[in-house]
Amino acid sequence: MNKFLYFAIVILTLSISSCSTSQVIVPLSESAVIEDTYTIIWNGSSEAYRYVDGNWQRDASYDYVFDVVQKRYGKTWKSTKSLHRLHPDYDGKAGERSQAMYFELDYELKGDQLACTLQSSLGSGQGKSDREFRKQTLEFAAEDVSSLAPYNWFRITQNYDYEAGVLTETVELFKLKDGKEIPFMKNEEKAFFYVKGRLEDAPTKL
Repeated sequence: MNKFLYFAIVILTLSISSCSTSQVIVPLSESAVIEDTYTIIWNGSSEAYRYVDGNWQRDASYDYVFDVVQKRYGKTWKSTKSLHRLHPDYDGKAGERSQAMYFELDYELKGDQLACTLQSSLGSGQGKSDREFRKQTLEFAAEDVSSLAPYNWFRITQNYDYEAGVLTETVELFKLKDGKEIPFMKNEEKAFFYVKGRLEDAPTKL
């Protein structure tokens, strides 16, 4: 075996090994359904804030733009979120500049509210919502996070203004220790939604 072929095999083996040990985002169902109950695509941006000396301070280096494909199947929602950090000073501590995340929520009516079970590529937890899905809160523990990390918990607070076509969302990262919350960072998101429809003509022309 010549040296070139040997090194090529070694590099390929290392590449496969590194891929197999990394976190893989896998939906809970193997089927791909296009004609589902309802699909909304959200497109938006987020401003980041860091908790320093008792106050929230802007950290523009952690801002991002994002898209969410949200599929609603009756009592179940399946969402894929992709985000990208644009700022040249982003330090990479929250992972790659471009990331993808998967969320699956199963709802159950309890009294006059909805309770949900959340499973995601970030962690698993619980949530609650009104029956029209206008105001929703999700909380879950962060998986695969070091005990030395400045956070171990997520809280997502969502406000769906359907009539205006706008979603506003706050994503909080904090340390939950002995029942006490220690704030770390938060992202204030705003997104506009798009739904399936027909066009009378090409949307853009040159």
